Amino acid sequence: MASDRRADGSAGPSEAPSEALAAATSPALPERVRIVEVGPRDGFQMEPGFLPTELKIELIDVLSRSGLAEIEATSFVHPEAIPQLRDAAEVMADIARAPGVRYSALVPNLRGAERALGAGVDALHMVIAATETYNRRNVRMGQGESMAQLERIARRAAEASPAVPVAVTLAVTFGCPFEGQLETGEIVRLARRVASAGAREIGLADTAGLAHPHLVRRIVAEVRGALPDTALRLHLHDTRGLAPANALAAMELGVDTFDSAFGGLGGCPILRGATGNLATEELVNLCDELGVATGVDLEVVRRASRRLAQHLGRTLPSRVLAAGTREELYRANRGQGE
Repeated sequence: MASDRRADGSAGPSEAPSEALAAATSPALPERVRIVEVGPRDGFQMEPGFLPTELKIELIDVLSRSGLAEIEATSFVHPEAIPQLRDAAEVMADIARAPGVRYSALVPNLRGAERALGAGVDALHMVIAATETYNRRNVRMGQGESMAQLERIARRAAEASPAVPVAVTLAVTFGCPFEGQLETGEIVRLARRVASAGAREIGLADTAGLAHPHLVRRIVAEVRGALPDTALRLHLHDTRGLAPANALAAMELGVDTFDSAFGGLGGCPILRGATGNLATEELVNLCDELGVATGVDLEVVRRASRRLAQHLGRTLPSRVLAAGTREELYRANRGQGE
């Protein structure tokens, strides 16, 4: 075996990396990432066959035991708009709420918010698209109408006892299939309007899966610079396989909250070819490999994914669900090459 020290005694290739290399390969990352599990809403709504209410409750209860910080459990929309989630009130009434887990719901308008508050949600989520065309196709309202609804929802949520926080996700932030890529300044202006209207947290959504790391860095940097006191999270779809890379790019800029869906569920009901969210298993695995804490037990999340896959009779998109983690591969094969 060749020596790792050169003839002159200087360090060879296997010595400790230089300070420059260490800095390049070890960028500053958050110590901990907060994961918002959106599969029970964003994932379930894409399933063509109605999932039994009992199954939804069972899966949410499993996810509740995984260590997730928040679960978006359902959506209080009109049953004709999303029939899959017509049982929102029943789901919220019968889940076993785990201490320390926040249970949120998506609402499109004040009427939905009233129903959600009556069901005892811990937080309200709303979506406003970054483009007028997508907003009308998604919620059948213009951006101005959605902003007016947000103001009413925020006031009502603040009057609740205790007050309920409102988060707004800006859809198609990283590219709209109907209007293309917005100027970053337009996104910043919309984010400011949303924050002024009462949003405590703003999500930047790659709804069509068009983001790439450079674009993520540019938009995240601009929004964080404009709204340093507003919580920021990312909602990433993995349509083109870049969601984990985009998550890492955001983490390197200090973003510490991400939406994800167990099994890689999801898509977009108005975009042909749009596939699921960043899989929770893949996000947890990425953070584990980077030494970033999540508090999430990967095996418990996979338990929920396997249960749903069994019910659906198909394989779910999550690659970590299928292949396992790197450490699991090492353990399974240790000693076989000797």
